[in-house]
Amino acid sequence: MSFTHLDAAGHARMVDVTGKTPTVRAATARGSVRCSAEVIAALRDGTVPKGDVLALARIAGIQAAKRTAELLPLAHVIGVHGAVVDLAVVDDGVEIEATVRTADRTGVEMEAITAVSVAALAVIDMVKGMDRLASIEHVRIVAKEGGRSGAWVRPQAD
Repeated sequence: MSFTHLDAAGHARMVDVTGKTPTVRAATARGSVRCSAEVIAALRDGTVPKGDVLALARIAGIQAAKRTAELLPLAHVIGVHGAVVDLAVVDDGVEIEATVRTADRTGVEMEAITAVSVAALAVIDMVKGMDRLASIEHVRIVAKEGGRSGAWVRPQAD
């Protein structure tokens, strides 16, 4: 088996995608923040002392998608042409979903998962004073489309 991110000497390298044709690509990731009933009530009532948690987390996630290559050393700098981050308060926390789109030479899976991760971090930052046990859980890619491998959807048993 060969690894695309290693050269012949075994050193890490960025894959050269210069010769690839730009295509429309998208990826969706999901994750959650589990938190206390007190935090959930405050989120629903809009009474979290630090302010509008969901709005701040949404913007943080979009910003993170655009800056993924700054965080991951071998990620390509690509044009993020669309990023949607949705957050929903549920009975045991906040569910987060991000979909990122591009027309570029490589996919946006890392951008989508970074968006979810940073949105979750923003939620934790906003509620940590109310719930030190709040935790980020189950961050994963759930679907992608475009590129050489085409469409993929995570099996429902996740």
